[in-house]
Amino acid sequence: MAAYLVQRDTRPATGGDLAPLAFAGYAHFTALQAREGLVRGLDLHLARLRSASLRLFGQALPDARVRSALRTALDAGPADVSLTATLYSTAGEFTVPEPDAELSILVRTGPPAEGPAGPLKLTAVPHERHLPTVKHVGEVAKTYYLRQAAARGRDDAAFVDRQGRLSEATIWNLAFWDGTSVVWPRAEKLDGTTMGIVRRQLDRMDVPQRVRDVTLRDLAALSGAVVMNSWTPGVTVREIGSVPLPEAPDFLGLLHRAYRAEPATAP
Repeated sequence: MAAYLVQRDTRPATGGDLAPLAFAGYAHFTALQAREGLVRGLDLHLARLRSASLRLFGQALPDARVRSALRTALDAGPADVSLTATLYSTAGEFTVPEPDAELSILVRTGPPAEGPAGPLKLTAVPHERHLPTVKHVGEVAKTYYLRQAAARGRDDAAFVDRQGRLSEATIWNLAFWDGTSVVWPRAEKLDGTTMGIVRRQLDRMDVPQRVRDVTLRDLAALSGAVVMNSWTPGVTVREIGSVPLPEAPDFLGLLHRAYRAEPATAP
């Protein structure tokens, strides 16, 4: 079976299907991991796609159609894969769509991912994503700041908003530990699906959680930090900017246990 495949609306994608997206950037997506054909947080992925489609296109595909596209892609490949589901309009970009412009879903699969081992050192850069609550394509800043960080001997970059608050990292959510509670930074950002999974499982585990402003000055008083995304519920961060952070193996283990507590389901 193929390690990679790309399907548009449950059929193999042609060059003609892909060309509009290859030269455009008005679309949104979700990324997820499948193990043994099952995924965690499917409801969160579906909600993300619905919300973003309504925001960008004023309409959304039925959940049943999205699930069918995911199932078709999974059935055509190995049991363990990475998936990316991208939603876009046939109207393309730089146009005002006609009322009958349709949405299509493009699903790509590839080898499963687990994320870096860590611990990571992050630069801190002033940056605010446009439409931060939408996981949209074409964000050159993410790759730019990652590469700038690597050129400085760091692993990645964290973003600081105009109020001086840490918000997120390039393709990651940030989470902190104050010794008793999980701390989520308060700022305009994309709330990830893994973040959503972890948060609701921590609630079920009666683990205290707080949402608060976190600045670079606040880091010295915290007891640990991680990044998380669809690859992993936690990779230790040992430095942000010039501020060192203690490694917190108990905190990291807590996040991984919370993630594993989420039931995996078939699309």
